[in-house]
Amino acid sequence: MAMKMEGALPYVGMISNQFAQVGLMIVGKAAMSSGMTNFTFVFYSNLLAALLLFLPAFLFQGSTRPPLSFSLICGFFLLGILGCTAQLTGYTGINYTSASFASAMLNLIPGFTFLLAITFRMEKLDLASSSTMAKGIGTIVSIIGAFIATLCKGPQNLTMSASTRSNFRHLYLPQLDLTWIIGAAFLLVDCLASSAFLVAQASILKIYPVELVVVFFYFLFTAILSALVSLIVDRDINAWMLTPDMRWLAVIYSGVFGSAFQVSVVVWCIRKKGPLFVAVFHPLGIVIAAALGIIFLGDIFYVGSLVGWTIIVIGFYCVMWGKSKEMRVANDNLAVNIESRGDKAPLLENGDGEAEI
Repeated sequence: MAMKMEGALPYVGMISNQFAQVGLMIVGKAAMSSGMTNFTFVFYSNLLAALLLFLPAFLFQGSTRPPLSFSLICGFFLLGILGCTAQLTGYTGINYTSASFASAMLNLIPGFTFLLAITFRMEKLDLASSSTMAKGIGTIVSIIGAFIATLCKGPQNLTMSASTRSNFRHLYLPQLDLTWIIGAAFLLVDCLASSAFLVAQASILKIYPVELVVVFFYFLFTAILSALVSLIVDRDINAWMLTPDMRWLAVIYSGVFGSAFQVSVVVWCIRKKGPLFVAVFHPLGIVIAAALGIIFLGDIFYVGSLVGWTIIVIGFYCVMWGKSKEMRVANDNLAVNIESRGDKAPLLENGDGEAEI
């Protein structure tokens, strides 16, 4: 019984993680609706997250973490730039659109990450491989789905009257909403910055494999940069006030659940189940965001958006299928190499009397 509960914990953790991510989008939009700017919201939430991670990152791992260097600090600062860009553009995009739409757009991140990884030679490009073809096609399909979700709205629900049915063709024709398109553009920049962040983070973790320290500096530099941007762009002192109460609640939620909790869960689940396990839960956020956005924020549900979201999810799972197959092939090759080495070399005994290759 205990083993079954332990095996279920990663699933519970990732579902909770998706609720936390969607909740972050909703409270962020609510805080900005009360007059708080996205700059100050990003500053307060990242500062709180950095304070929460300071003790675990430095005091509890003081004897095990490797020393820091100037080049590493520069790498952390780069993560801060990318993170600040992603968060500021992301919250701006949510403010122009909705939490459900933003959640759907974020499914473009795996595709963009794949393209950047190929560009920086972190992923192999083999056009004859079905896994590479799946990742490439999935990336293109996801981008097409994002355009459909942005430009094609159609009916506001699935129950269509006769007049709505006669106008159903509008589902397939672009309905240009300038506000919606501006929001989608900001979210697109968010996806690109987030993808670049993942690639940069993977490179830094190879050199400095202490996740909590890396994440602490990421939060710290993001808070500093967002404060500087706020002082330059938005000089309204009222934007810094943590009143009304909605701003307090949004900042506390963002710092505790939207940042520190999410990072801890993701790192633990990656260690237990691997990165692919974490990635496949991301589309669940679309369903959660759509439901909570309609219930609590009064978001309008468009059939065209549903079509776009569905296409994005299909593209996302194409990318994940290609990556999964690639990992299976790599594991099979590794097993064959170990077996061939075992055939050629006799087993040796280590100091504990156990057999090893």
